[in-house]
Amino acid sequence: MIDPIMHVPLFPLNSIVLPRGRIPLQLFEPRYIDMLTRCLKEDRGFVVVLLRDGEETSPVARFYDIGTYVRIIDFQQLQNGLLGITVEGEAKVSVVRSWQQDDGLNVGDVECLLEEARSELPDRYGELSSVLQALFRHPVIRDLAMEVDYGDAREVGWRLTELLPLDKQEKQRLVELQDPLERLNRLQGLLEALEEG
Repeated sequence: MIDPIMHVPLFPLNSIVLPRGRIPLQLFEPRYIDMLTRCLKEDRGFVVVLLRDGEETSPVARFYDIGTYVRIIDFQQLQNGLLGITVEGEAKVSVVRSWQQDDGLNVGDVECLLEEARSELPDRYGELSSVLQALFRHPVIRDLAMEVDYGDAREVGWRLTELLPLDKQEKQRLVELQDPLERLNRLQGLLEALEEG
């Protein structure tokens, strides 16, 4: 359970993660190694926000103010010498205000958004469920060991938003939607556009 308003580290990425989704990260910058140490020691998470522009390693980053509070579920030393972690999304949040600490870590006050209501996947979006099942057969995604309820409109929409090759602004628009069926409708249109090439 997370508090309604929290003071947390912010992690700007060129990727997104949504509730119950997982994403692997490689940490090498001191600010993020320190963040990881504190999060593990205090048994707390951080917020992944999508970069608006700039690079993940830039000292100054502009990012969107709707992201996802995540918790670390696994960490290990990678063969390349970097620290690898896997995080899982818990809840969508809004960044109320943010600033950068002296060590370069972005931090902020965030509040939880209302949890989206669970709804059954309507038959007209059956193709989206099939696309997601095909994506989950990919070894990289399979290795994340995520469980998905293919009959839940929220989960199908969340996972497709994470995994489809969409531009950043489009992904963020999908993240910010609070209606699972509206997200699925938008994803169906985007998928048709991708298929048409």
